[in-house]
Amino acid sequence: MTKRTLLSTRPALLAAGLCLAFGAGAQQNVKPPKLQLWMDLSTGGMAGMPEMDMPASMGGMFGGRGGPGGGNTSYGQARGMNVMPARVLDIALYNSLKPGAEAAQAVPPGLRMGDKLPLVPPQPQAVPREREPGEMSEDMRRETPKGRILIYWGCGNAVRGGQPRVIDLARANPADMGAAFAGRNAPDRGARVTPQHALFPNEKNRVNVPRDASLVGEHQVLGEGVPASMKFTLAAAQNLMPAIELQSRGGLKDSIALNWAAVPQVRAYFLHAMGQVGNDLVMWSSAENADSGMGLFDYLPNASIDRWLKDNTLLKPETTACAVPKGIFAGPEGAARGDGSPAMLRMIAYGSESNFAHPPRPTDPKIAWEPEWAVRVRVKANTMAMLGEDSSGRGNAASATPGAPSTPGAAAAPAAAPATPLQSAVDAVLPGAGAATGLIKGLFGR
Repeated sequence: MTKRTLLSTRPALLAAGLCLAFGAGAQQNVKPPKLQLWMDLSTGGMAGMPEMDMPASMGGMFGGRGGPGGGNTSYGQARGMNVMPARVLDIALYNSLKPGAEAAQAVPPGLRMGDKLPLVPPQPQAVPREREPGEMSEDMRRETPKGRILIYWGCGNAVRGGQPRVIDLARANPADMGAAFAGRNAPDRGARVTPQHALFPNEKNRVNVPRDASLVGEHQVLGEGVPASMKFTLAAAQNLMPAIELQSRGGLKDSIALNWAAVPQVRAYFLHAMGQVGNDLVMWSSAENADSGMGLFDYLPNASIDRWLKDNTLLKPETTACAVPKGIFAGPEGAARGDGSPAMLRMIAYGSESNFAHPPRPTDPKIAWEPEWAVRVRVKANTMAMLGEDSSGRGNAASATPGAPSTPGAAAAPAAAPATPLQSAVDAVLPGAGAATGLIKGLFGR
């Protein structure tokens, strides 16, 4: 379980969230539900790679762990940029009437994972201390970073006037970097996992979500202290999203054309690329403003999506193309790092957040609302691509037909590079951002 899964949903905040989600009046007394279920659904892939069924023994390479039934999933993967497995379902249950008790979720036959999924409390484990924003790492204290961070934005063939935004690492302090990386970041609405929760996947069941699986239909939570009324029905809007079928064309010296098929259920898109050019870290996003975009690769509430569509931070759902400006990732010899390695692009398609609760909210705002239970379902899809490598016509990781032959050499995902002081510098202002790229090294003469 990663530190990103340890997220805040205190009862008071949860009650406030229910109030907003269901349109409760300001004067109504809204109490937290006795039981809360979170479901996160993510569909991932790698542009140009067919989907492959990965042996359980390889699960650790991609954040999962081997387990019963040949699965390699673990709770928390739905929060990240999953590539393998291509579909991830995370479930977390908090039962205030019986904290820490095992439970089960009855699922529709279309999921093809049996009639019930076990929900099991997490195993105790040490949680590493999180660095405070701006806190310098040992590498940062030992060495002065070289190079710059160059930030570009906007879809288009050419670099626009006033770009890039430049951060000189030799002169910048953590506060300067914090200001440069400051951007849109929605309050998290996921589960803050504790031993009092019950999770899926778990040590009893890590089975991968099958191809063409569907969660559409009736679900019911079963267990000690769980009311018989805890049933809810998911429709197509709450189902796993199809994979993003992304194609990229163009070399690093050129404007790189990005195209994709429209994704059903999508509310908005966002793209972000990062690469190293000499001693410089180059970043680009599809936003029409200088937002670094580092805080947007996660599930977003519907209201945040709608707000950031209006200010053109996110791409509209009807968008199916974008272009990376010409040459921003090309070094003196046309290679991102001088060794032929391309830049890495990430893309996310946001689905809707859906909320269910029982009993319904009273229409009279003077009557307190104390739900027996509440359910939050969040949906997204994501993909990655290596810019400078033509992926047109080769398909997407999660869109290949079952039984299709694997592309030779495609079994291994891009290897993560060792952490460097620049990664630590980025992590100091935005934990996890630097290490996530796997592309930043050599900025300190190493």
